[in-house]
Amino acid sequence: MTLHDDSSSTPRTSTDGWAKPVSKLSMGVAPTGAINLNVNGKHITGPLKGFGQLWQKTYSVRLAGSEIAPTDLIKVWKAEFPNFWPDGNRFYGAAGQIEPGDVALLNLSGPGGATISTGILVIYADAESFSFMTPQGHIFAGMITFSSHEDDGATVAQIQALVRASDPIYEMGCRVGIAHKSEDAFWHGTLRSLAARFGVNGIVQQRNSLIDPRMQWSAAGDVWHNAAVRTTLYAPVNAVQRLFTPG
Repeated sequence: MTLHDDSSSTPRTSTDGWAKPVSKLSMGVAPTGAINLNVNGKHITGPLKGFGQLWQKTYSVRLAGSEIAPTDLIKVWKAEFPNFWPDGNRFYGAAGQIEPGDVALLNLSGPGGATISTGILVIYADAESFSFMTPQGHIFAGMITFSSHEDDGATVAQIQALVRASDPIYEMGCRVGIAHKSEDAFWHGTLRSLAARFGVNGIVQQRNSLIDPRMQWSAAGDVWHNAAVRTTLYAPVNAVQRLFTPG
């Protein structure tokens, strides 16, 4: 899975941990059974774009009793990242450890058992942290950073999300509590699974801060890229394809 750069072919990594700038995302053939939508040709959004209120959410779990060092935790987290996701959600990334410039396909569990097909770009990765940015159509326009540090003799794993709903439909889901509740449950489950990997029954802490309460009405048209809507409309096509696919 690679990046698409209109100017030239470039390595996926850079010496300082940052991904090379790109115009659009591109990835290869998805694994069997995966829904590959809403990634190819999409632009990266980030927290400055999008429609809804801008939130900073910090989730953390303390690995009390574990002797894992922060850098070793990050190494394992990058190498086994999909294994820590809650059931019903799939992360189809590049082989090996997460690296700057990787593009991953996501099949997320949506309301009513629906699947939302979207993706992420790894914009940064080093020995201490790694960060994702979302493309057009993702539930949230934003950046998510995964890190680890030591606090009072214990290693702490942390996820910090700086996000806003991508379009008015997603913002409605946030306002009624569905989108935020699902997002919180997702990352709580991820951190509990990560802690369990090191033999810890972790208790996840969460802090929320409303950074910008305003709507960005100039981004209202981004509803055209809504990955949930597009994946739902594609569902009958996908069902027919699976019915006539050998094996």
